Amino acid sequence: MNENNNHRMPKMWEALLTLAFLVAMLAIGIMVYGVDPHVPMFVGTMGAALMALRLGYKWAEVEQAMFSGIGKAMQSIIILAIIGILIGVWLDAGTVPAMIYYGLKILKPSIFFIATLLICSITSLATGTSWGTIGTMGVALMGIGYGLGMNPGMTAGAILSGAYFGDKMSPLSDTTNLAPAMAGTDVMTHVKFMIPPTAIIYGICIVFFGVLGVMQYHGGAADMSKVEELQKALSDMFNINPLLLLPPLVVIVAVACKMPAIPGITLGIVTGALVGIIFQPDCDLGTLFSCGMNGYVCETGIYEIDELLNSGGLMSMMFSISMTIIAMMFGGIMEDTHQLEVIVNKLTGLAKKPASLVALTEATCVASNALMPEQYISIVVPGRMYAEEYKKRGLAPQTLSNALESAGTVSSCLIPWNTCGVFILGTLGIGVAEYAPWAIFNWLMPIGAIVMAFMGITVADQNGVRYMKLKKTGAVRTKGE
Repeated sequence: MNENNNHRMPKMWEALLTLAFLVAMLAIGIMVYGVDPHVPMFVGTMGAALMALRLGYKWAEVEQAMFSGIGKAMQSIIILAIIGILIGVWLDAGTVPAMIYYGLKILKPSIFFIATLLICSITSLATGTSWGTIGTMGVALMGIGYGLGMNPGMTAGAILSGAYFGDKMSPLSDTTNLAPAMAGTDVMTHVKFMIPPTAIIYGICIVFFGVLGVMQYHGGAADMSKVEELQKALSDMFNINPLLLLPPLVVIVAVACKMPAIPGITLGIVTGALVGIIFQPDCDLGTLFSCGMNGYVCETGIYEIDELLNSGGLMSMMFSISMTIIAMMFGGIMEDTHQLEVIVNKLTGLAKKPASLVALTEATCVASNALMPEQYISIVVPGRMYAEEYKKRGLAPQTLSNALESAGTVSSCLIPWNTCGVFILGTLGIGVAEYAPWAIFNWLMPIGAIVMAFMGITVADQNGVRYMKLKKTGAVRTKGE
């Protein structure tokens, strides 16, 4: 946005008023009327635009600020669209059903909690959705847990730990694409940066639920009929074999070889289409085109299977894409009119070191989940608030994107009035107070990310080198150090 003499810096109360108006619109829309956050977010954007006019900006400049904000997220918008196609193709090809089928095979009563954690992790990684995993595999596993006499809070904690691990780490997840878009990096760089800290916390979860399972399960007959029913339904619908796991393996190899996200994901689509045509009798170019556009349609009569497999397609991503566009309109105005700057300058004065900035970012994400009770908003608003500050301090954008995911994505289910907390109560029939102590991935990940920031694991310089390595050579030289 071009500066002219008619512009002035916003006062703190003006910037806070704009932010408060957005919070109010989202709270009224989501908590009072139960609507999706898109239109309330747009109304908040209108408020930001009016404040920009008050600050002396012309409408053409405000409009350009919105375009600029959207432009910063364009790569992620394209990736979200391609991922919608990929999910539809992988469903039609049998790749996602094969991942779930083999995941269910590991479910044994003696290792129930670990198996629950792993099954939900696999399902969420394969589908990119925590809600889809909770509403399908989660519901089935809760029933099995009741049959085994397991504590329902513990069962739900294992379900959520696995579901949100996949939501955080899957390149197919909308939040995994939204976080790097807000921070200014690409999804593959983001995922690779998250692997070490997330693996540490996930390892703790495996040990915890392993010990918990031994303590809780005392033998006896287990009703595994639901698991067998789900496996049979999948094997009846698809020709299940290990070669169907080739498409995700191709994507993983592409990431490891540093292939850019768009061609890497596209390669996964092509591989999925080929194995589908080879192994699935009903899969052809026409069904692949249709599923890539509108998603896979499943009508088995088995609730869990139908809910899980009726997904994918380009159109299924329009919710996330439209949310990203509107959120970036708001962010663009707030950035270019310096409204975010005055708020961030006040807050970042409290965070002298990079690790303290990570802690501040995560605290803002948790506060956003409480005040603007929607998971997407807890990534969008803090992401745009702090992106420039991370850049000024010479920090890699993946430092910010990891902080957003480590707090914004995973803490949403720990707040009863957040849309995630409400969804879980309605789906699993259990409240936050009962499952929160056992959803250890969800509360340990934010804490662990902060601890690891001070250790230099979750902080990197502008070249992407973690501070842990730089400290060993005494090479850390950034603002605040």
